[in-house]
Parts: sequence; C-alpha cells; structure tokens
Amino acid sequence: MNLTERQMVQILSELRSLYHVTSVKAEFEAEGTRMDEAIRLKDIAMQAGLHFNLKIGGCEAVRDMFDAVTLGASRIIAPMVESPFALQKFLKAAKTHLHSRDNSIELFINIETITACHNFDRILAIAEIEELKGVVIGRVDLAGSLGIERPDIDSNQTITDLCHTIATKAKQKGLVVVVGGAISANSLPFLRSFADGAIDRYETRKVIFSCPAALNNPVDAFKKAVEFEMLWLQNKKRYYSHISLEDEARLKMIEQRLTNS
Repeated sequence: MNLTERQMVQILSELRSLYHVTSVKAEFEAEGTRMDEAIRLKDIAMQAGLHFNLKIGGCEAVRDMFDAVTLGASRIIAPMVESPFALQKFLKAAKTHLHSRDNSIELFINIETITACHNFDRILAIAEIEELKGVVIGRVDLAGSLGIERPDIDSNQTITDLCHTIATKAKQKGLVVVVGGAISANSLPFLRSFADGAIDRYETRKVIFSCPAALNNPVDAFKKAVEFEMLWLQNKKRYYSHISLEDEARLKMIEQRLTNS
C-alpha cells in the first residue's frame, strides 16, 4: 500500500468514525472500474473497516457477479432496471450464480429514469420482490431522462417529488432506500426533505453515508468524501502513467533498430 492509499484509509476511517460512512462503491457500469482498481479499492475499504459495494454492468451481467464474489462485495447494484422483467432477470441470475453458492451478497437495483418511475408499481409487484434488498435512486440519470440539467437537480421540484414517491413506495414494500446522484453539501436540504425513516443511506460517487445520523453531517463530511475521491483518481492516474512508461526505453530501442536496418 503506497502513501496515497494510506491517506485514503485515514480519510475513510475518519469518515466512518465521525460522519457515519459505512461503505465505499465501485462501478463496472458508467465508471468503468477495472478489476485491478476494484481490488485496490476493496483493500482500502477493508483497512478502514468499511463495506464494499459494486455496481455491475447490467441486470444480467453474470461475469460481473462472479467478480463481485471474488472481490468480497457486500452488495451489488444492477443499473437501469426499468421494467418488471429486468428485475426478474437480475434476481434469477443472482439466485443462479450467487445465492446457489450460499452467498450473502445483498441485491439492489437502480431506479434512475422516468420510465422506471412510471413502471415502479409493476416492478414492486413481482412475486420475487422479497429477494430484493433495496433500491438506489439515481438522480443524475433521472434528471437526464427528463431533460433536466445536472446543476438544477437539487432545486428541481419534479426530481424531489419523484424521489419522495419512489422512496415511499419502496419503504411500503420493506426495501432499503438509498439516494445518489450529484450528492454534495448543497443536497442537504433535499435529503432532509424526506419523511423520517424514508431513506436509509445517501451516496456520493465513492462514499456511502448511513441515515438518519448522516443527515446531520456538516459540510466537512462532504469535503472529506470529495478529498477521498480526488486521492483515488490521482492514485489511479499515477498507476497508469507508470504502466505507460514501463516499455518506453525498449520501444525507443526497437524503433531505432528498425530505422537503422
């Protein structure tokens, strides 16, 4: 573990002890996390005493499910679930490839488009719904599906109303509710607008906070979460920069040899 990674462990430990952080997150989907990156993040999370959550590439991304087991993920999240059939595909794949191995990974889905919102009652009505642990409301894609710009998310009443509705319906089914997407200190009024007990967690790109305690977090909590992500990206950049330079001398020698031959 290098110096930057030790700094990340220190920040996460502080976030856990002071600001009610319980997990970190990687994405095989939009973020395109590579396996070696996920291994490093899992190690950092473990050193800080946190869970590791993984968003897979789709509702039936079986290979990603295998990787989640290898990584020791506590939860997997299937993105862009917009229909009852998509949820059934996810739960069936998980039952076949995860739970048949006595695996305790919790299953979540992203509700992140207006189509998913329109279909949410039908999604919740499937017979297998008890196999699902919870939903993650993704505000950025939800806003995008409505033509709403990212800077307007926190103040947009349509987004707020949709999030409240999804959270209420999910809670009526006994599901865990997580809210993410452009979450920052500016989002606190939005997060505090939910009814008591309506949300269980909220998340930034990499860090997951536990409610209700985290609803009282100061701005510093969000700054720490951003600092962690910044260090993560800097560490990742250095890692691949070193790899890109590994064969530089050999390449120059071969190019010179070809030129002189």
